[in-house]
Amino acid sequence: QVQLVESGGGLVQAGGSLRPSCAASGSISSINAMGWYRQVTGKQRELVAIVNNDGSTNYADSVKGRFTISRDNAKRTVYLQMNSLTREDTAVYYCYANIDARYYFDTDFWGKGTLVTVSS
Repeated sequence: QVQLVESGGGLVQAGGSLRPSCAASGSISSINAMGWYRQVTGKQRELVAIVNNDGSTNYADSVKGRFTISRDNAKRTVYLQMNSLTREDTAVYYCYANIDARYYFDTDFWGKGTLVTVSS
């Protein structure tokens, strides 16, 4: 019953900003890490940003200085503040979480994906 629900994708002009969010729900014992990946048609899914339970973060080189990931543990929600967007940021963005739950341990879950389109 664990699921990740994404919101906040959409269309934005180059130079603009978006702040998609993702909330985890279900019989969850703990969330070890939450983050975002993205995928362009014809390419492999790649890491965008991730925040671990200890607060440490990892970012793709292409988004460092422009994107900021944050996490609200009480709401089981992760946010991705995306600034100075370019057309190369256009992709389907997928929420990711590593979760301990009733029937799962150290298990990866994925959201359905939300499309971010940057125009110029």
